[in-house]
Amino acid sequence: MRKKVLVLGGNFGGLTAALSVKHALHGDVDVTVVSASDRFLFNPSLIWLPFGARAENDITFPLAPTFDQHDVEFVHAAATLIDPVAQHVTTTVGAYDYDYLVVATGYRNDTAILPGFESKNGTYTITTLDDAAQAAQGWRRLLDDPGPVVIGATQGAGCFGAAYEFLFNTAYQVKKAGLKGRVPLAYVTPEPFLGHFGIGGLPGGERLLRMFCKKEGIRTVTSAAMAEAQPGRLLLEDGDKLDFAYAMIIPPFLGQEVIATTPGLADAKGFVPVRDTYQSAAFPDIYAVGVAAAVTVPWTTPIPVGVPKTGFPTEVQAHVAADNIAARIQGKEQTSHKTFGDIPAICVMDAGNNGVMILADHMLPPRKAGILIPGPQAHAAKLAFEKYYLWKSRHGYVRLP
Repeated sequence: MRKKVLVLGGNFGGLTAALSVKHALHGDVDVTVVSASDRFLFNPSLIWLPFGARAENDITFPLAPTFDQHDVEFVHAAATLIDPVAQHVTTTVGAYDYDYLVVATGYRNDTAILPGFESKNGTYTITTLDDAAQAAQGWRRLLDDPGPVVIGATQGAGCFGAAYEFLFNTAYQVKKAGLKGRVPLAYVTPEPFLGHFGIGGLPGGERLLRMFCKKEGIRTVTSAAMAEAQPGRLLLEDGDKLDFAYAMIIPPFLGQEVIATTPGLADAKGFVPVRDTYQSAAFPDIYAVGVAAAVTVPWTTPIPVGVPKTGFPTEVQAHVAADNIAARIQGKEQTSHKTFGDIPAICVMDAGNNGVMILADHMLPPRKAGILIPGPQAHAAKLAFEKYYLWKSRHGYVRLP
């Protein structure tokens, strides 16, 4: 009897895992993808959407044709209940059994960490398509009535790359609109120093980021915990206050509710503790990849700082999980192992018409090599990679080089 692989989520991790399993077994497996969204979203480009540099159709594509092309069943639905013992998932359109389950459900924003974190107070985020669309409305109002801008991340956040990119893209857009001097910028972060990035920093990173901020006249506040967002004012726990006409804040993430409420599957934040095979620590027939997989933060900072779970690590995890599922279906031993910290750090931080390429042999320390390469070539690389990644994903080319 053909084995059944069920994948929850259709973005970076889900698409990669589903197609990789199908390809590894030359089609001799039933793969079903259940996703609450019927479109793939290239999340890294959400930094540009508020400025009008991208529209929704520029950074998304429909999932069904891609999966149909590769004989993967696609179900546009939300998972509502997981029974790990019966190996059964209930969704909004029906129920599905599985032999192996891949959890690639991503995240939800933990905005409760900052009271008043809502658009009516002028406080936005860009972590989802809907959030970025709201941030675009706020940006247009700012252009009509300029004032101070605050950008940053709350305590416990881990997606610092998006915060930095939005910060420097904002500086670029302010100059482009002829508003420099009328829109002072401030960056507020729980990071112990600029350029920590949630990965412990890289050689020269703090100096480079300070140089960027000084050049653009950006005030920086590090080791900061946010206490409350009031209309036009951000209160910090140390008593400092920053007035703003527009604020973009990156919150921490939580696991999706269906994962968080499955007994024994998730940790307190709703993420799935995994082994280096990306199997659930509790249920060996369940795998978790991307943001859905729990990562232990290997340090303590004065203000809590999370770890970035970005697209490249998600792809690597998805391949590890897919390879191991394929091996088990073939009756072989699992031979693919990779801890999150051992995955290379490969990232491009965009800055409008400039940027920084971030490269390291390991995502987390200890490392043997790490480098930041600034320059306009980074911006060009980001643009090219966006087009390439959307093209390859739309056509189902998911194998790593």
